[in-house]
Amino acid sequence: MYQKEKEEVIKAGLKLDRYGLIALSGGNVSCKVDQDKVLVTPSGMIYEDLVADDIILMDLSGKVIEGNRKASVDTKALLYIYNNMPEVKAVIHTHQPYATALGLVQDEFKCNLTTLANATKGSVNVCPFSSAASEQMGIEAVENLKGKLAVILKHHGVIAVGNSLKQALYSCIYLEEAAKTYCVAKSMSNDVAMMTDEQIEQAVKVFDYYGQGKESVPEELVNKK
Repeated sequence: MYQKEKEEVIKAGLKLDRYGLIALSGGNVSCKVDQDKVLVTPSGMIYEDLVADDIILMDLSGKVIEGNRKASVDTKALLYIYNNMPEVKAVIHTHQPYATALGLVQDEFKCNLTTLANATKGSVNVCPFSSAASEQMGIEAVENLKGKLAVILKHHGVIAVGNSLKQALYSCIYLEEAAKTYCVAKSMSNDVAMMTDEQIEQAVKVFDYYGQGKESVPEELVNKK
């Protein structure tokens, strides 16, 4: 069942590795299929070794429907997110180093790039510490997302959500790009420019027109000061 979707989950995992967001078998990828089922990557397996049959299909209570592998140790947290945020169709958890590093020194990563605004819808909150494999990890994510598409897990990594695997993946990748940029800027000056609320709102709206098959960005939105 869901062969194509399982392959998409594996492709997303491979991209996490390609962009340096995980090492070896770190993190996990999951997505909702239909309205009441979730595909989850297995625990402790390197993404490049995965095949479709390794991906676990379960319902929203955690009952395995298909698959012989042990699901990610973070499954309780993932299911909490899906059960409490029905609009979420995909969750990606990474151990990306730059964003995680920022979570060790601040409680919020203020939006500094248009790409961060595009991908996460603005500044990213840092969650209080919670143990890996705990439901609390999902609870903290839900409480701290606040309309955004990513949170930083203190001492741990990142959780990104989206209406698709692509949206969650963009959130992870552009969050890391913004974190790297911030670290470089901070090394040159303590006075790092951040975007205003108005600039963030504009960037979010512009991104609605991004991609093929969409209308051009309205001039009044582009020229808005």
